[in-house]
Amino acid sequence: MEKKQKGNFESSIHNEEYYTRFDKRNLNHTTMICTCGRKTEKLNGLWHYTVDQYDVGLRDNWHLPKGINKDGEQPPWDFHPEQGETAILPGCWNVIKPQYFYFEGCVWYSRKFLYKPLRKQERVFLRIGAANYDTKVFLNTEFLGNHYGGSTPFFVELTGKLKQENELLLCVNNARTVDRVPMRNTDWFNWGGLYRDIELIRTPDIFIKDFKIYLVPDDTFSRIAFSVEVSDKSIHDSVTLTIPELKITEEFALTNGIYNGTIAANPGLWSPDNPKLYDMEVCFRDDMVSDRAGFRQITVKDTEILLNGRPLFLCGISVHEDDVFMGKASSRDDLQRRYEHARELGCNFLRLAHYPHHELAARMADEMGFLLWEEIPVYWAIDFANPVTYGDAENQLLELIHRDFNRASVIIWSVGNENADTDERLGFMGRLARKAKSVDPARLVSAACLVNHEKIRIEDRLTAFLDVIGLNEYYGWYKTRFEELEDLGRNSHPDKPVIITEFGAGAKAGHHGTINEKFTEEYMEHIYEKQIGTIKKLDYIKGMTPWILYDFNCPRRQNKYQNGFNRKGLIAEDKKTKKKAFFVLQKFYREKRLK
Repeated sequence: MEKKQKGNFESSIHNEEYYTRFDKRNLNHTTMICTCGRKTEKLNGLWHYTVDQYDVGLRDNWHLPKGINKDGEQPPWDFHPEQGETAILPGCWNVIKPQYFYFEGCVWYSRKFLYKPLRKQERVFLRIGAANYDTKVFLNTEFLGNHYGGSTPFFVELTGKLKQENELLLCVNNARTVDRVPMRNTDWFNWGGLYRDIELIRTPDIFIKDFKIYLVPDDTFSRIAFSVEVSDKSIHDSVTLTIPELKITEEFALTNGIYNGTIAANPGLWSPDNPKLYDMEVCFRDDMVSDRAGFRQITVKDTEILLNGRPLFLCGISVHEDDVFMGKASSRDDLQRRYEHARELGCNFLRLAHYPHHELAARMADEMGFLLWEEIPVYWAIDFANPVTYGDAENQLLELIHRDFNRASVIIWSVGNENADTDERLGFMGRLARKAKSVDPARLVSAACLVNHEKIRIEDRLTAFLDVIGLNEYYGWYKTRFEELEDLGRNSHPDKPVIITEFGAGAKAGHHGTINEKFTEEYMEHIYEKQIGTIKKLDYIKGMTPWILYDFNCPRRQNKYQNGFNRKGLIAEDKKTKKKAFFVLQKFYREKRLK
């Protein structure tokens, strides 16, 4: 009996631990490298893809070659990397075909590419801009590792593993689980796919792994902090920083592959009214990276936010990374349209919710003079007691900071949104806030907190760890007694600046009625007028990012007005049709910025 069981036992059917051997999570912030100014070879374009609802690929080792049986015959196979359907990447599988729209699970992507070294002792890295959520990387049948997180970049070293012709196989799984960040229950669409650039990067054997530069926030505006790290920690050599316009060409000694120090300089200060950027280069042996960065100081004093020492009101708007045709994928044209609408509103500030957006968003904001709030998806219910979940959140935070550290436009790191004030949450998010401050002393840290509706007060223990209090309130929409917003003002005496990170109301574009009918443009317009009228009276409020610029896909929103969309956008999902509330906010911001 036992021999018979062994003779017909198929481990791929019965083994429910198949996943663990592919869950190293070894592709993380520690494996990131500096890509600024480096030449890249994009692997975007035509890829094969195969939908794998039952995880057959991991169970059955789809990455391995298809063998010949003992009779010399080729058995039938369920998968072949070159026989799947084709799609153009970057992109989301949800928009390829209607039947894939709500699909959650594994999709396998594959393509071949040719490789020939360009120099001796060349190192080669694969960079994936973002893929949701767990991505497993296979090269020429070898499993190289996996990455957790749906919106931050990751790197895989391919050095020593490349042939003349190579096959890259990527298994991307967007399934929602209870231990991830975010977990199962969110208020946006769970897009899946490889939706940012896929690139190859070549470097010398020893190369510049990272460099950071910023204005020291000491109110003198006369010192630039500069740090650099090379890939070999045993190196005692030197690097050179050049900023031609500031007449800086200085050499710095590396100790154990690292330099940290400051430079005397008086740069022109970056601001929304003067988005001044400087070209710069860092050289080490035969490696060079370059960037275009600005210098500014962002601080708080009492309830004021100070940009370059001057009080600032943040005229903002919240935005999602969501498009009817592209899903979560972004293009320069889509981002340009976003910023043009923000400019038309009178904004100087955008909240990029609720996860890291495309890196191009921050680079364009640098050029165009917009301030940014960037966020990780510690959203709603999170397994705050789980150390593995914390590790996921911290890794996403560090990857985001690494990616956008040199962007002058980014002034706030947010460690989460709308979480109940519990002991576990306080420990989890307080630790994230401390981590952000420890690795980046030149920015503010915040989170979007909730009103204490029992006491009608701004009261959240997490605020002790924050520089700026973000506050979500929906008076006139979810909280129907609008007068509580004025009570909130009287009852709260925060000792830090407050940004109203969310308020708003839903309306279907073109649906009209009285100011008493929800989901009409008139009701939404009325709520904006009342909100603005009250916020004007609260002197501790130093900015706001109403919810939201565009209507966006959301499966939980299914009444007759929403039909799978959150309708709180000031502009409809076509990104063209403006609702009446748009012009209410525009009028307020234009008046505010004239003062």
